[in-house]
Amino acid sequence: MHPIVRLVIPLIGAVALATPGFAAEPDWTQVAQALGKSGAVQAGGVYRVGFPRTDLKVSLDGVALRTGFAFGGWVAFQPMDTQAMVMGDLVLMQDEVAPVMRKLEEGGIEISALHNHLLRAEPMTLYMHIQGHGDPVKLAGAIRAGLALSKTPFAPPPGTSTPANIDMIGIDRIMGYRGQDSGGIYQFGIPRAQPVTDQGMALPGSMGAAIAINFQPTGFDTAAITGDFVLLGMEVNPVIKALQANGIEITALHSHMLDEQPRMFFLHFWANDDARKLATGLRAALNMTDVTK
Repeated sequence: MHPIVRLVIPLIGAVALATPGFAAEPDWTQVAQALGKSGAVQAGGVYRVGFPRTDLKVSLDGVALRTGFAFGGWVAFQPMDTQAMVMGDLVLMQDEVAPVMRKLEEGGIEISALHNHLLRAEPMTLYMHIQGHGDPVKLAGAIRAGLALSKTPFAPPPGTSTPANIDMIGIDRIMGYRGQDSGGIYQFGIPRAQPVTDQGMALPGSMGAAIAINFQPTGFDTAAITGDFVLLGMEVNPVIKALQANGIEITALHSHMLDEQPRMFFLHFWANDDARKLATGLRAALNMTDVTK
């Protein structure tokens, strides 16, 4: 063998040993098994699992609210090398809060918020926001143990709902964005122009960092609306004023996360009126925020 060749072979081996391998994405099948329910991979590689409270029958101001309008609990896992960051929004009844919270804390899941999203809804629902970092299978098992102390259904939701019968084209034109029908609820997910980060990672909308707006038809020309604006502190009061000026009620203002950068506030709202009128008010509020155009 040529002496130069003999020298090159060990060097190649040394380089190969020194080159770091690429971290494998978490095995979402194992996560689903630990969680007791499967989900789907979203944009940005986020694995999101829905926990809608299909067992609840909730009304507000005489309107029977659909599950997807305000009771679609969820958890989402964002890969961090072989580990993951998990965030979620769990919909709970009042008597479920304490046992679920205690069990989640025992399993290493942090509670980042507990609050209402709506006013006057019967029965009252509360929303527990959670977060955690570590082995995704262990995180999933801890979340399952916590939710098992509630009546949250783990079975797939029954059937498909009637498509939203509402002036989608007219609403889209006013909003300046295209919505999507989801089980009879016309939904908008509007990302902010500048990313929200946690642990140095940009959070995609599927991790709860996008503005969410839901229209539930109460007629072809009328709708109930709810959702949450994701806002910087300086945007909060301009958005409140824009919504109130258009007959949209503010129902909650609070945080959802603990360590995000920049600090964000979540503003929830409600109204039941002419759908295009409400879209005009929502568009006025969006104009007060730094969102993608």
